[in-house]
Amino acid sequence: MLGVLRNPVFAKMLTVQIFALAGTGLLTVALALLAFDLAQGNAGVVLGTALTIKMLAYVGLAPLANAIAGRVPAKTLLVCADIVRAAVAACLIFVETVWQVYVAIFALQAASAVFTPTFQATIPEILPDEEDYTKALSLSRLATELENLLSPLFAGLLLMVLSFHWLFAGTVVGFTVSAVMILTTVLPAPVPPSQSDSFRSRLTNGARIYLQTPRLRGLLGLNVTVAAVGAFIFVNTVVLVRSGYGRSEADVAIALAAFGTGAALSALSLPRLLTRLSDRTVMTAAGSALCLLALGHAAIMLTLGLLGWPMFLVVWFAYGVGFSAITTPSGRLLIRSSQCEDRRSIFVAQFALSHACWLITYPLAGWAGAALGLPETLAMLGVLALVGLLAALKAWPAEEEATLPHDHPELPPDHPHLREHRDASGAHAHAYFIDNIHRTWPSR
Repeated sequence: MLGVLRNPVFAKMLTVQIFALAGTGLLTVALALLAFDLAQGNAGVVLGTALTIKMLAYVGLAPLANAIAGRVPAKTLLVCADIVRAAVAACLIFVETVWQVYVAIFALQAASAVFTPTFQATIPEILPDEEDYTKALSLSRLATELENLLSPLFAGLLLMVLSFHWLFAGTVVGFTVSAVMILTTVLPAPVPPSQSDSFRSRLTNGARIYLQTPRLRGLLGLNVTVAAVGAFIFVNTVVLVRSGYGRSEADVAIALAAFGTGAALSALSLPRLLTRLSDRTVMTAAGSALCLLALGHAAIMLTLGLLGWPMFLVVWFAYGVGFSAITTPSGRLLIRSSQCEDRRSIFVAQFALSHACWLITYPLAGWAGAALGLPETLAMLGVLALVGLLAALKAWPAEEEATLPHDHPELPPDHPHLREHRDASGAHAHAYFIDNIHRTWPSR
C-alpha cells in the first residue's frame, strides 16, 4: 500500500493533510479548554452550540462556496482556506467572550467547508488509477485515525509546560505549513467548467447528480447509518465510561483509542479486500454489522446491564472497523459517478449531505441520552441506522452491471455528465468498473 507514496505529488499532499489534521486536533483540545475557561459549568452548552454551528456551516456553506468559487483553481482555494483558518486560530488566542468563540468557529468551519471537499476532489486527479486511489483513501483514513489518537496525547504533553492558549499557536503553525506546502506543489491542471453554467446550476448540480445516481443514493443511506452509530460513540463515550462504568478520564481515552484502532486497521485492510469484493458488498456488510452491534448492545444494556469492561472495548473496536469500512471506500463511488468537470461538485454534495446526517444525529444522541438514558438512546439510533441501511440496499442494486441507466432530467442534454455516459441505446448510464474477478469469484 505504501507504494503509492512513490508519487511525489500525492506524498506531498498526504503530508499537507497530516499538518492540517494536526492543526485541527490541537484546535479541538484548545477550544474545549477555552470553553471551560469562559463558561465553567456551562462549557458543555458552549461546545454543543459550537458543534451545531460547525455542522450548519458545513451543510449550508459548502455548496455555496463551491458555486461562488467554481472557476477558481483548486490550489488557490486550498491556500486561501488554510490562510483563513490560520488567521482565525491566531485570533482565538485573544478571545474573551463566548460570542467571540461562536464567530470564530463559524469562520473556521466556513474555511474548512471550502478546503476539505476541494482537497478530496484533487486526489483522484493526482492518482487516476483506481487501485492507487483506493490505497490513497486508506492512507488518508489512517492519517485521520492516527490524528484522533495522537493529537490529544501531544496536546497533553504541551499542556504540561505551556498554557492552553499556546495550543492555538500550534494550530496556526499546522495550517500555515499546510498552505506553504500546497503553494509549492504542482497540481494537475484543472478541467475548465462549462461557461454556460449559471450560478444556480453550479449551486445545485452536484446535489442533483448525487441524488439521481443510484449508488450515491445508497451511499447517502449508509451515511445515515454511520452518523447514527458514530454520534453515539463521539457524544456518549465519555458519559458511558465516566458515569456508567465509573472509570477515569484516562479510560475515556482508552475507549476512543479502541475505536480508532479498529478504524485504522480496517482502513489498512481495505485495499486488498476491495480487489476481491465489490464496494457494495463491503460497505453494506459493514453497515449490517454496525446495526447489529448497536441494537444488540442496546438490548444487552436494557436487559442485563453494562458489558464487562474488556468486552466493552472489543465492541468499541468493532464499531471502529465497521465505521471505517463504510467511510473509506466512499471516494471510489464519487469518482465513478462523476466526470472531471463535475468532480468537485460531487465531493461537495457528499460533504454537505453527509454532515446533514450528523446535524440530525449529534443533537439526538446528546439530548435523548440526557432525557431517556443511554440504552434507550442507543436503541433509537440503532433503529435509525437500520433505516439508513435498508434505504441503501433498496437504492443500490445488488447486481452491479457494467452500466446502470438512470436519468438527470434537470441537466441540459449537452452537459458533460450526460455526454460522457451514453449507452448504445442513447440512455444515460454510469460504468461500474467491475473487475472480472467480481464476476467469477465463487460463492462460499
